[in-house]
Amino acid sequence: MARITRVLLVGAALALVVAGTPAASAGGGSKRTVIVFNGEGNNLNAYEAKPPFEKQTVITNHNDDPDGLDINAQICFFPKGAPGPEKGERWFIAGEDTGQPDPPPGWGIFQLKGTEVGKLSAEQVGKLTPTYQPTEDNSENYGCGFLSDGRVVTTDIGNQAAGDSTGQLIVWFPPFDSRDVAYCKLDVAIGTAGQIYVDDQDRIYVASALRETAGVLRYTGPFPTSNDAEGGCGQTDTTGAPLADAVERELFIAAGENGLSTPNAVIGKPGGGLYVDSVITGVINEYDEAGGFVRTILAPPAGEVLGEQTFSTGTPLGLGVDSKGTLYYADIGITITPEAIGPGAEGTVRRIRFVDSEPQPPELMGGGLAFPDGIGVLEVKKKG
Repeated sequence: MARITRVLLVGAALALVVAGTPAASAGGGSKRTVIVFNGEGNNLNAYEAKPPFEKQTVITNHNDDPDGLDINAQICFFPKGAPGPEKGERWFIAGEDTGQPDPPPGWGIFQLKGTEVGKLSAEQVGKLTPTYQPTEDNSENYGCGFLSDGRVVTTDIGNQAAGDSTGQLIVWFPPFDSRDVAYCKLDVAIGTAGQIYVDDQDRIYVASALRETAGVLRYTGPFPTSNDAEGGCGQTDTTGAPLADAVERELFIAAGENGLSTPNAVIGKPGGGLYVDSVITGVINEYDEAGGFVRTILAPPAGEVLGEQTFSTGTPLGLGVDSKGTLYYADIGITITPEAIGPGAEGTVRRIRFVDSEPQPPELMGGGLAFPDGIGVLEVKKKG
């Protein structure tokens, strides 16, 4: 799909990257390589996470390749030991909406082959497709994440700029290598739902850009273990789909202060705490583990106003952070004209390194991008 609605006005977000530079391991016998996977123009691109940021298109969009797929949304790699991948296999989730609305959008399950940019390939092995709440926009897949036992969680956006809060949070149960995967909905009333982060206590954080839920929502388990009453999923929603009997939700960080107008993405930072962004204000903030504001990591230069030109520092939509602490963001290139508010064709992928804990000016990884809206991070250790 041409992601016209991914304009999301002031309201949406998609996840981005993780990256860094190769580094010797503590044992001195291996090197760490990070690859950044970015959904852009309905392609799946991969970048080396070090200058000159070599790029490969791993999956080509369906318009340019009849055998291709339309890829978007947050991209998540299955953790080690998760149900699904056999030993030596590497699986990931990415938004996949080829041919929608028939078939409807969902999240493709893919097996990745290769460990170097330029030598990567991916094969689809399954798809997660739920029912969606009625929206004034097209149904849009979005966030992804994993609970510690390998259950998958996803968000879809719901209404974007207008209408009721119809974004959803869903938990999915293995096996995942099919197109008929069981699920249970945890929430069906999120205002423009965005990126997902799951902490080490299995608490689920969801960015909500608009309406009464605007901010970062936190969900605390236990969560359903199956899609029936025995597993804690004995209700149904208006579409007839399985719905959790109960869920604990709190507004963990409220929107509105410190430039956080439309929270679009949330990601955990090494050592504890969170990063949260707002695409319409071009801000990335840091928060502590209790949700308290710590500092602003990125903001447009003083005097810059969003208009026919986007902010020089970008409009961060999706966020990611690598194990060394480098922060990455997908800049969707929001502009405001008399005709519309939305992304142009000058999106970017950028990174922010830290020196003595202080954020450095953002560095360009890729530019001139169309709707860079989703991401994944892969860290590979190689001998030598």
